[in-house]
Amino acid sequence: MVNTFTNFTGCHPQTVPPFIPFFMSFNYFTAFVLNSISLWIFWFRVKQWNSTVILQFNLAISDAIIIPAAPLMIMYSFNNRWTFGTFFCQFTVFLLSTHVYGSIYFLTLISIHRYFTVVHTTRRRALTTKPFITKLCIGVWGCMLLQGTPVFFVLKASEVDGVMKCLCLYETEQVFLFFIGNWLSLFSGLLIPFTITLVCYSLLSRYILKVNPMNTLTNVMVSKSVQTIFLSLIIFIICFIPVHVTRAMAVTIAIYSPTMCSLLENLEMAYIITATISGTNCCMDPILYVYASDKFKRTLTSWCSCLTRREEDNAIRMDNV
Repeated sequence: MVNTFTNFTGCHPQTVPPFIPFFMSFNYFTAFVLNSISLWIFWFRVKQWNSTVILQFNLAISDAIIIPAAPLMIMYSFNNRWTFGTFFCQFTVFLLSTHVYGSIYFLTLISIHRYFTVVHTTRRRALTTKPFITKLCIGVWGCMLLQGTPVFFVLKASEVDGVMKCLCLYETEQVFLFFIGNWLSLFSGLLIPFTITLVCYSLLSRYILKVNPMNTLTNVMVSKSVQTIFLSLIIFIICFIPVHVTRAMAVTIAIYSPTMCSLLENLEMAYIITATISGTNCCMDPILYVYASDKFKRTLTSWCSCLTRREEDNAIRMDNV
């Protein structure tokens, strides 16, 4: 059942810029390749999993979840209209929500884990053990399921100004749900995790000043942890904060100042661009695995070396023919 709403703002939905679908295509293809390699390394090459690997594996799954919906999103940006029906709109929104907040929550857990692993060594055994981290990850997936289920059933494809849209700002009824949901997700789903990650980075950076410079092993571990959390903050700043802020502002203007078309249209365009940029977290997270996990880094390096040697051997064979 498709909803048909009158455009209550009097403003016109913006056309997606031509570069957006091409950027999305490149981004999601790169993400598919990188996350396929990451999941393959975690599942088949890392023999003994520790708590760090468990968290990273769950982060990789949250990144891979968006891949089935990527072709629909790309075609939507090409056509500037939703042609896949209500169910697939709900399916796409559900996967997008699970992907974004899964990435946010697991990045935050990785930062907390790195902090406790380095600083609170007395609590390390209780908070960083494999059974505890496994149960924690299961709990996170349960929270994301509870968070995404209302989104799936409420946010549907709708016809606005004679054009089918999915997640449109100009729907009379759903704009109030957008308003409530976006401000809740801005605080609970973004600002709180970002603040926790920032605090972990600050405390760990301060702790590194107290480390004995002669203790090389500890210095390396602390430095690697600081780099991991710093990269998590960069992903937050580039991928998640801009899209949440612009979306919340656009929905707020649509409710309280619906006649300010110029401002609303500019915010909608900013939201389209930041939402596209937010998808790059799928490509940035695999970089974090290299920093955070020696097992992943050694396996990736070994695998790349094997590929290089095979290419060299094949080249020698071809020269000898």
